[in-house]
Amino acid sequence: MRAEPLRVVLVLGLAACGSASTTTPSGTKPPQVTSVGDTITVDPSSSGPTISSLVLGANMAMWFDITQPGIASGLQTAGFAATRWPGGSESDSYYWKRNVVCSGGGYTSPNSTFDHFMADVAQPAHLDVAITLNYGSDSTCALPGDPAVAAAWVAYARAQNYQITHWTVGNESYGHWETDLHTNQWDPTTYAAAVTNGYYPQIKTADATAQVGVVVSGGGFNNWDQTVLANAPYDYVELHYYDQNPGSESDTGLILHGASRLATAVQTVETELSQAGKAGVPIYVGELGSVNTNPGKQTMSITQALYAAQAIGTLMQLGVPRATWWLALGGCNTSSSGNFSSSLYGWQSFAGYMILSDGIPTPYECTGAPNVPLGTLLPTARAYQVLSQFAVTGEHMVAVSLGDSLPTIRAWAATSGSGYALLLVNVDSATTKTAPLVIKGHALPSSVRVTTYGKAQYDDSKNNIWTAPTQSTVTTGSITLPPWSLTVVRAP
Repeated sequence: MRAEPLRVVLVLGLAACGSASTTTPSGTKPPQVTSVGDTITVDPSSSGPTISSLVLGANMAMWFDITQPGIASGLQTAGFAATRWPGGSESDSYYWKRNVVCSGGGYTSPNSTFDHFMADVAQPAHLDVAITLNYGSDSTCALPGDPAVAAAWVAYARAQNYQITHWTVGNESYGHWETDLHTNQWDPTTYAAAVTNGYYPQIKTADATAQVGVVVSGGGFNNWDQTVLANAPYDYVELHYYDQNPGSESDTGLILHGASRLATAVQTVETELSQAGKAGVPIYVGELGSVNTNPGKQTMSITQALYAAQAIGTLMQLGVPRATWWLALGGCNTSSSGNFSSSLYGWQSFAGYMILSDGIPTPYECTGAPNVPLGTLLPTARAYQVLSQFAVTGEHMVAVSLGDSLPTIRAWAATSGSGYALLLVNVDSATTKTAPLVIKGHALPSSVRVTTYGKAQYDDSKNNIWTAPTQSTVTTGSITLPPWSLTVVRAP
């Protein structure tokens, strides 16, 4: 379809995460196997945040025809539990009732009305929906966003029993790339007043159960966060996070440091909320991705999938209840736009924000790309498929520690019914890691279930084969983690 307008990227705080070897397509190394070393140890006595499966979300956009068959089933296969609509920066120029956008280059698929989105995607895929309301323009495209239009949308959704839970006022309303017809554009005081005097009370009148959110930038932008958080009413805040700028993508940087930089961004907002006297207000990561515009080959690679797994593990550990990846479907690039440097690992001649195939190629995007049927799970969606075995609502995080011989393993642990689950990411591109599993205070079950997706599966895509995660039962008590892989272990 088309790429999103320029979006903000936060690169905050660089935390060391160990080292890992990296390879390029022209320099792959055969896997090496280490000897069994120190243990992976779960400590159930140290209990952490409660998990919500709504961290497994993906954005959808009204410029993509969501009435095509197979979309809902693809989202279900990928394990998604949540979605966000109608689509990034276009939300600030979108009039929901007529399914049109005001911005000059804007486009909506005539089939992608709100009702079709709910009937064809959200309801059959059992997705919890967040809506981004138009703060930038009204229904005439001549005036600022109208709280009455937003409240009418909320009232309509309630009348249809759509059970929409989250309504955010505006997209990245602090940024000059957003449509904003207010006299004082991209201004936090104007935004806070609009929420206080219009959006919040009118939405609550339309549906007292509606959760109303405000946007935060995670720092900077004309003192936006401090002004809004101190002066507007809200039930949650929405943060967007992209780890890299286009043209400077790095597999090593993304895999080793991306998740820790995301953690810093979330913790910045937590600090801002505390300073505003609103500690504990939920943080929704409404857009999450690897690069903030002009996506390149990294978005189709195992490298982005490894980042996604670590990002979701990090968000669960921080107690974030909801996150939506940018983007499920709707946008494809070729080397004429995105970064296809040989320094990045991967085999594709096309790229994009989409993590399920749009049905490539189409008449208007990714000409020359191999045929990838609509709804095919691409690597990052495969990561979510594995994550769905771990991120189960009502379970809670527990402590996990790694032996000194496992510096390239990232680990998270959680309860899983009467047992426990592990999310393990091997950030070493060349070496298989094998280590015994120990659960403190518990005898290890006779067998554990293991689901893995990694470089070995991704590399099949060199021949346009998009391989699913592997599943196995392990009885040895030791867990084997292939190079550049993410694994969920469930015991029992």
